[in-house]
Amino acid sequence: MMELKVFNASPIQVSDKNFGKEYNEDLVHQVITAVMAGARAGTKAQKNRSDVSGGGAKPWKQKGSGRARAGSSRSPIWRSGGVTFAARPRSYKQKVNRKMYKGAVQVILSELLRMNRLVLVQDFNLETPRTKNLLDSLKQYKVTDVLIVDDQVSMNLHLASRNLYHVGVTDVNSLDPVALVGFESVIMTVNALKKIEERLS
Repeated sequence: MMELKVFNASPIQVSDKNFGKEYNEDLVHQVITAVMAGARAGTKAQKNRSDVSGGGAKPWKQKGSGRARAGSSRSPIWRSGGVTFAARPRSYKQKVNRKMYKGAVQVILSELLRMNRLVLVQDFNLETPRTKNLLDSLKQYKVTDVLIVDDQVSMNLHLASRNLYHVGVTDVNSLDPVALVGFESVIMTVNALKKIEERLS
């Protein structure tokens, strides 16, 4: 077990397994690449010669006309014909097993802690949904580019942060490795930390 400092509160005990991992660049890269690939829509589509309407009859007879032989007016070399190698809807998902995913999250959390980029707070509540109040609240933590992780994101926090490009807000269910490495600092509530530890154990 190891002890983590909590901003203006008593320290808490956490597992070395989750916050004491050595940095593994290859594992983090593979998992983040897989998560980003899985987020791609993959909905691009084009029409090949069988999808384009028309072209059912042979344009002219095979021989005797003096022109090159043609079997369809919707050939890819014809105007308004189909596309030769038409794009099709596809999935870019990559398989990442559960052990690798958990390991990558543990490595990222450990590295954030080593680099003093992880700030633990007892809670993060806003009384009003105002952006100014959120910015004033962040000043005490001396962070600018930050991800706020809570067990449940309040509506006030969501509304106050949605027009700040350098402030991200997420709950534990939506947290992923890409979000953790995408900001300079991470502010995490104690309740969120406990839920993450439960999932990683």
